[in-house]
Amino acid sequence: MIYLALGSNLGDREWNLEQALALLADALKVDMLCSRVLETEALGFDGLAFLNQAVCFESDIAPEALLDLCQDIEVRLGRPRHEAQYDAQGRRVFSNRTIDIDILKFNDLEIHTDRLVIPHPQLWERPYVQELLNDITI
Repeated sequence: MIYLALGSNLGDREWNLEQALALLADALKVDMLCSRVLETEALGFDGLAFLNQAVCFESDIAPEALLDLCQDIEVRLGRPRHEAQYDAQGRRVFSNRTIDIDILKFNDLEIHTDRLVIPHPQLWERPYVQELLNDITI
């Protein structure tokens, strides 16, 4: 099973989640099991509240191809592409966004490349993600 987390804190947050899910399902030609939508405050920066949702599905897509698809959907829904930014202590700097799609788990794979880390490195640091995954764990 492949698990993704989606989040939005700009614009019509519900619409952004719905559109991202529709684009993913259409591109992958899969049925998805979706968690409930949960509102959380921004973590790691002073920002607007997020709507978050987790989904799982089965697919034969390669991990890097899924990353490309997720990033393409983010851009299509108004998120500008940029290189990750870090503060003086080496912590990642986050910002508001129309849509964020993170690959949480990809079957039982462990991947650590410059572009992709699976399981997602902040998976255990975000309690709401665990809560959403509990909604859909098979």
